[in-house]
Amino acid sequence: MPLGAKNHSYDLVENWAKLPASVQLGYTHWVACDKKDQVYVFNQSKDAVAIFSKDGTFLKSWGAEFAKGAHGMWYSVENGTEYLYLCDYEIPVVAKYTLDGTEVLRLKTPPLPEVYPAGAGYKPTHVCVGPNGDIYTFDGYGKNYIHRYNAKGVHLNSWGGEGEGPGQMKCPHGGCIVVRPGKPAELYVADRANVRVQVFTPEGVHKRFITGQGLQYPCNVYEAHGDVYIPDLFGVVTIWGPDDTLITQLGANPEIPEIGGWPKLAGYPNIPHEQRIPGRFISPHGLGIDSRRDLYVVEWVSDGRITKLAKVAAEQRGAAKS
Repeated sequence: MPLGAKNHSYDLVENWAKLPASVQLGYTHWVACDKKDQVYVFNQSKDAVAIFSKDGTFLKSWGAEFAKGAHGMWYSVENGTEYLYLCDYEIPVVAKYTLDGTEVLRLKTPPLPEVYPAGAGYKPTHVCVGPNGDIYTFDGYGKNYIHRYNAKGVHLNSWGGEGEGPGQMKCPHGGCIVVRPGKPAELYVADRANVRVQVFTPEGVHKRFITGQGLQYPCNVYEAHGDVYIPDLFGVVTIWGPDDTLITQLGANPEIPEIGGWPKLAGYPNIPHEQRIPGRFISPHGLGIDSRRDLYVVEWVSDGRITKLAKVAAEQRGAAKS
């Protein structure tokens, strides 16, 4: 039975990731796909950037220095060259790398002494890049700020602070620039502890809040083909259409949701393997989409969890109905 509905139906690909005995992933926090549909999983282990072929075969890894604080990652193609931006909240650092791990840019701590005295308190959780090359870092575990840099790493501006009002946030855990036909670009932010998505102009002017629509504890926001995908820490992946209304939810785990509190499921998120049900999520933290629109979901569990969902083609959906 496929997961999802309508144009967002997926078949579960069980046991997709094939790890050698020498590799043990830690908390899996973000995932991205390159032009070859190779899959990059950012996780807290010595194999922090773990690279898989499209069939799930482990290829290689790099990034042992991120073993403690690996968290946010962004894939970007710039002038034909592919890059990964990595975010570590323990070091802390946000930096740009080639796909084989060569550093090409390191962002400086935001120059805001009134927010970060002597540079202290900066704990970035995610990074994204806009169509014009601007780089955004999300200080979700520090001071609840968003920082904007240009493509050369020059700081442009910052906004935020803890709170519930417009422009204020409680754990801006991640986000992305959303560009839709005929509409201006907007920055969507997963304002996690406020259980909402907050929308800004690319320069940081507050525009609106989005609440409800299946949100429980949104970890991040990812846009593809006009739709918005939200990995939600409370056991579900939520998909919105071009008007930001709910299309469907994937892998919903009825034992986990606890809006306004913390899940009461014993051991959450590190529940025993015998209680982990294929196709039912525990703690979605990041996701990526390949060229075939297959979906990869990684979860916040101590030994890592990667789920591949293969997009069901339109003709297959039609055959299933007939």
